[in-house]
Amino acid sequence: MHGNFIFSSESVGEGHPDKVCDTISDAVLDACLSQDPASRVACETLVKSNLVVVAGEITTRAKFDYDKLIRSAIREIGYTNDDDVFHADRVHIMNALTGQSPDIAQGVDARRVSGKKTAEQGAGDQGLMFGYACRETPELMPAPIMFSHRLGRELSRIRKSGKAPWLRPDAKTQVSVEYRHSKPVRITAVVVSTQHAANVSHRQIEKFITEKLIRRVLPSSMLDRKTEFLVNPTGRFVVGGPEGDSGLTGRKIIVDTYGGAGRHGGGAFSGKDPTKVDRSAAYMGRYVAKNIVAAGLADRVEIQFAYAIGHPHPVSVCLDTFGTEKVPFRKIEKAVHETFDFRPAEIIRQLRLRRPIYSKTTNYGHFGHRGKLAYAPWEHTDRVRELRRHAGLN
Repeated sequence: MHGNFIFSSESVGEGHPDKVCDTISDAVLDACLSQDPASRVACETLVKSNLVVVAGEITTRAKFDYDKLIRSAIREIGYTNDDDVFHADRVHIMNALTGQSPDIAQGVDARRVSGKKTAEQGAGDQGLMFGYACRETPELMPAPIMFSHRLGRELSRIRKSGKAPWLRPDAKTQVSVEYRHSKPVRITAVVVSTQHAANVSHRQIEKFITEKLIRRVLPSSMLDRKTEFLVNPTGRFVVGGPEGDSGLTGRKIIVDTYGGAGRHGGGAFSGKDPTKVDRSAAYMGRYVAKNIVAAGLADRVEIQFAYAIGHPHPVSVCLDTFGTEKVPFRKIEKAVHETFDFRPAEIIRQLRLRRPIYSKTTNYGHFGHRGKLAYAPWEHTDRVRELRRHAGLN
C-alpha cells in the first residue's frame, strides 16, 4: 500500500474461544518440552460450551496429567466465575491425541532412510512462511496491530487486577489508522468489545473503556475529535467465550502475526514444536526482517520462505523491501544469505526453540515484543552489525 489510506487491524483477548484453544495447545507443548526437548508435538484444541477436545499427534517421553494441565490453563485465563458455562473446574475433556506418523518422523529425523535424499534434519512439512518488519512503531511492527494488542493486553491486566469485577475474559479490540504518504498520522476509529457481567449498564462500560482504557493506552497525539470510539457496539455482550461461540487452535493467525499488513503463508503456530516450519520459519522470518530494518538497510521488509517436507534447505527465499532500501537491493540480499542459515535445524539452534517458551507467545502477538526478552530471541536485533558488514557499511 502506498500514499494515503486507512488500514485496520484487530486483536483478541485471552478469553476469546480461539485463543482459549491456542493457550491450551501451547500449554501442552510447553509441558512436553519442559521434560523432553526433543518432543514432537502437533496439538489441536476445540472448545464449545463446556467441552474441550484435544487432538493431534504427540511423540514424547514427558509424563503429565493432561486434564490437570488443561484446567490450569483455563483457570489462568479467568473462566472461574460462578455464571461461566465454560468453567475451569467443570469442563468435560476429551483426549484424542496419538503418536506422530512414522512417515513424517523419518523426514524430520537427522538420519538416512530409503527414499530420502539426505541424512540432514528436514522440514516438518511443505509450505510458505513470511516475516515482516517496518519503522512504524518502536517494536518495528505495523501501528494498527500494535495499538490493538496494547488495548487487549491492558484490558486483560485490568480484568485480572479486580478493578472492574464486571469484566469477563472474552474480548476483541480493533484500531483503524490513517496513513498519509504511507506514514501513520492519526487513529480514525477504535472498537472494543468486551464480555461483561449481566448487572452492569452499557453506559458504565462505555465510559470506563473510553476513559480508563482507550485514552490511557493509545497515543493522545493520534486521537482527535473525529476519532470514533465504538464500545460493545451491539449494546450487550454477556454470553461470550466458548459458551457463545466455538473455538479452534490456529484460527487467529493474522492476529498472531502482522494484522494483515504483512502476508501470511497460512500455517498456524500454537501447539506446534519447532520442527514444524510453519512456526519456526515464521519466527526466523521475523528475526531476519527486524534485523534488516534495525540495521538501517530498509524501512520496510518482507521475506518469504518455501519448504518441502523432509528437505533441509528452503526451496526458495524471496526478499522485498518495497522500494525503501537504503543500499542497493542486491547487497541486502547478499548480506541476508551470508548472515543467516535457513535450514530447519539451524533455525532451531539459532533461536533456541527447543525450550518451553511458547505459552508466553500465545496472546497479543507472537511478534512485537519489546526489550531483549530471553523467551523471544527472534525479536532481538543482535545481527545488525553483521548484516551491515556484509552489506559493505561497516
